[in-house]
Amino acid sequence: MCGYVGIYKLNNYKEEDNSFLEKMSQEIIHRGPDSYGYFSDDSIGLGFRRLAFLDLTKRGRQPLFTDDNKKVICFNGEIYNHDEIRQDLIKEGYSFHTETDTEVLLKGYDRYKEGILDRVRGMFAFTVWNLENKELFIARDFFGIKPMYYTTNTKDGSLLFGSEIKAFLKNPNFNKEFNEKALKPFLTNEYSAYEETFFKGVYKLEAGNYLKVKDGKIEKVTYFKPEINPTNKSLDQYIEDVEKAVEETVALYKKSHSPLGCFLSGGVDSSYIFSLAQTDKTFSVGFKDYDKDYNETNLAKELTELKGKENHKVLIDADDCFDALPKIQYFMDEPHANLSAVPMYFLSQLAASHVKGVLSGEGADELFGGYFSYGETKNLHNYRKLPFGLRRLVRNVSLKMKNGRIRRFLTKGGSHLHEEFIGQAKVFEPLYAEEILQSKYRKGENPYEVTKEFFKCLVNKTTLQKKQLLDMKYWLPGNILLKGDKMSSCWSLEVRTPFLDKKVYDVASSIPDKYKVNGDDFKIALRRAAEKVMPEDWSNRKKVGFPVPIRYWLRQEKYYNIMKEEFNSPTAKEFFHTEMLMKLLDDHFHEKAMNQRFLWTVYVFLIWYKEFFINR
Repeated sequence: MCGYVGIYKLNNYKEEDNSFLEKMSQEIIHRGPDSYGYFSDDSIGLGFRRLAFLDLTKRGRQPLFTDDNKKVICFNGEIYNHDEIRQDLIKEGYSFHTETDTEVLLKGYDRYKEGILDRVRGMFAFTVWNLENKELFIARDFFGIKPMYYTTNTKDGSLLFGSEIKAFLKNPNFNKEFNEKALKPFLTNEYSAYEETFFKGVYKLEAGNYLKVKDGKIEKVTYFKPEINPTNKSLDQYIEDVEKAVEETVALYKKSHSPLGCFLSGGVDSSYIFSLAQTDKTFSVGFKDYDKDYNETNLAKELTELKGKENHKVLIDADDCFDALPKIQYFMDEPHANLSAVPMYFLSQLAASHVKGVLSGEGADELFGGYFSYGETKNLHNYRKLPFGLRRLVRNVSLKMKNGRIRRFLTKGGSHLHEEFIGQAKVFEPLYAEEILQSKYRKGENPYEVTKEFFKCLVNKTTLQKKQLLDMKYWLPGNILLKGDKMSSCWSLEVRTPFLDKKVYDVASSIPDKYKVNGDDFKIALRRAAEKVMPEDWSNRKKVGFPVPIRYWLRQEKYYNIMKEEFNSPTAKEFFHTEMLMKLLDDHFHEKAMNQRFLWTVYVFLIWYKEFFINR
């Protein structure tokens, strides 16, 4: 894990831009405290921050040049099959001066151009500047593990790009403007799901895409899009395929010149990775005073000790979470209301005090079918036997009920697929989001319409496949992986995700629905493969995730008052009808409803806005 920034001004890069570049680079020093480097010519400036894993000598510093000094690269990520590609390039006549994957990536681009993207296995955001023909190339990995942002919303027409948005704020030519269209969909999605960010004119480079910039013109190309095309094998054959792919990938991802550990919960995904990797240390997080439902650290410790290794854990409480939230939202760059970002922040802090990187289990749920929303309960299955028109009528009535299990059941049972499923989170109904917002902020995408258009292109796919592909498009890169990257990088920690390797993906995408989800059985093929290397109690344990006891905290007077003060602030009144916020808060506090997700989503946005538009 590293980080870099860039300023592109064709034939107009000036000396003063170097000072701006340095300030931008300093703002992301947490991504790479080991070393730094700069490059500039008359059209571009590049600033790099390094967290070293391969070739820890000075030779591995970036920006890095080809032997003829005609191309220069900045690279954030890991190319795990770099040895294999290196040997291919040596046969082509290339020589190497470092042991880094960066040099392999650069010379691979020099030889294959964008075709190098078809050869690499790993996570990456990288930029190559061709000094000879003045062409800029920026690419992001297949699933969006590593972030990349860009903008031309600048006073001087420059193109800014880099690993984190906060770096742009250090350039006086950047126009820092709030994107009024971002708030409404955020209230439904709980994260910034779409291409334009909360900063007007700042865009995410989407997963599986690259940019080419020539003569000041930007061209965006999609080079990879996830697909699911099941084959026809027996369950035992799929289990064997999973076993081979995951075992080989974990061994590849474990290679490092710096110490690695494992994130470990009580679930199958991280337990499977650890059982194969056998790292010396594992790291776990839980919540004080909530041992039964919000603390899996004892399970993690038990598995670690069964393997003869060392477990470290941290237990946090409400004060820890509320106190850290401004920092968490600052490091996230955009408001992020997934509650699991909070324990991830503290888990990463713990791990970073022992190792430089960890292996983690992200991606297994999306690829192998692990989310509860991918299945269907018997009650829901039976309810759906009723005529849709009747269920639709009941749904429309239920939308006026207080939030709870009955309402969620009735609305789901009477919804079209694009309304029922917009990803793993749905907080405010889109109409409710509009109602609670001031009129100025009712613009922006309707998540239902976005999802509807996405599903239109998947007419031959099953319901499960549609859900998986939607999650791979939005939820995985925009929520899960972004959270993992930002919460680890703020502690200078690298997270490696073996389940999101291309070889594992190829296997997962070939597995039929019946070997992924069947009733209340999830990740069937993956769990059966995991049984070979770990105790049955772990391979069959149901998914928990990172649950946070926020609903209990908000029924304590201290935290009720903290949120009440925020909801009555001038900032809140700018965006929301605050009397509606207070009704939600009071009903939750007095146990008339469970509104914790509504409340947290709004509160997170207000904290984020203060960090970026009031305090800075």
